[in-house]
Amino acid sequence: MYKLLKNRFTARLFRTLVSATSFGLKMVRHFPNPYEDYQPGLELVNKDEVIKNIEENVGVITKRMQPSPRTVDGGLYVGTTGVSYMFYYLSRNPLLSDKKVYFLEKSLEYLQPALETSAGDKTSFLLGDAGSYALATIIKKETGDDLFKEYLKKFKSLFNLYLSKNFLKCGGDEFFVGRAGYLAGALWISRELKIPVFTNNELYKICNVMVASGKEYSKNHESPCPLMYHYYNTQYLGAAHGISFILQMLLTVPGYLEHDKSAAQDIKASIDFILSLQTTEGNWPCCIEEIGMAEHKLIHWCHGAPGTVYLMAKAYLVYKDQKYLNACKRAADVVWQKGLLRKGPGICHGVAGNGMVFLLLYRLTGDDKYLYRATSFASFINTEEFLRDARLPDNPESLYEGIAGTVCYLSDLLVPDKAEFPFQDVFSTYMF
Repeated sequence: MYKLLKNRFTARLFRTLVSATSFGLKMVRHFPNPYEDYQPGLELVNKDEVIKNIEENVGVITKRMQPSPRTVDGGLYVGTTGVSYMFYYLSRNPLLSDKKVYFLEKSLEYLQPALETSAGDKTSFLLGDAGSYALATIIKKETGDDLFKEYLKKFKSLFNLYLSKNFLKCGGDEFFVGRAGYLAGALWISRELKIPVFTNNELYKICNVMVASGKEYSKNHESPCPLMYHYYNTQYLGAAHGISFILQMLLTVPGYLEHDKSAAQDIKASIDFILSLQTTEGNWPCCIEEIGMAEHKLIHWCHGAPGTVYLMAKAYLVYKDQKYLNACKRAADVVWQKGLLRKGPGICHGVAGNGMVFLLLYRLTGDDKYLYRATSFASFINTEEFLRDARLPDNPESLYEGIAGTVCYLSDLLVPDKAEFPFQDVFSTYMF
């Protein structure tokens, strides 16, 4: 798989096709879906094939990406820390338990450079040291190393920085570098350790700042949405930098909706506003500035239905309103039709991330159709057409752009009732 993806001529050809759009040629962002939709009796998951595929991809990653200070930059998103997370994720899979010790050893090996060299800003969860501290806490604890307490202390020491009103001028509330990312990390640590990292009241302090930030920005920009946010002056809607992940975190912090009824009303009204923006085919605009466009072409986890669907899933689980589940089903349908992306195999803007939508729907509904769709997307990553014509990611072994994320997706196919997008579990209540 990797050799074909690594073909530089293919990558240059793709970039040529992209530049050709400047001359009026239409760029096709996705491969045509070659699969018939699910019919009862079709095979869902061939576990032996999936395990073999995991092993092949892990072999490629360990050969092509060595843990070193040179590969720390980019943190969980595209750095060595993300590969460490992949190995930890594999170690938790009961069908791969015979290799658990090896996976944990490799997880520590790939994490170590990030504990010696900063991955970026300390307060950034996906791109910086906050994510490294979170992962170190869990892996050290899992391997019986008492140093986990020191890394947990480092993670918690960042808390007060997020309470500053002017935390980040570029937009301090989103997932990658903002408050929502730190909340996601805190909740993930709590779930893995099975103990609360912060008290509920401490978590509520961050939530309060996020709500106040959203209200102020909405008022100043006359937004129809009660809460609105920006990242570098763009009002993104998706999971990467936008309001959908922020709202999901506000829904997820245990007890917050009951703690602040006024905030709860604004959160619910904001979710319904985002719901109203879903197009008839099931996608969402990338940002507020694109509302009203004839077509919304980005069907990525970072921008579009494959990321916003997690907010709708969480809203369905919290409010028990069928309209949110219907939105999830519409999102899954557009992903099935247009989600075989040419941008590569990753989870941020690639086929694996889109395939994870079907695993989410499988957990929500129990419908085998979605597990079949997830398996089909995984199969397509190994087809000659994809290997020949897909774009080579900038960071081809990484968690979010590359095949480390694909490996997590394949791992989920083995235990679909436990599948989750990294740091975006909608099913846990985080009550201990």
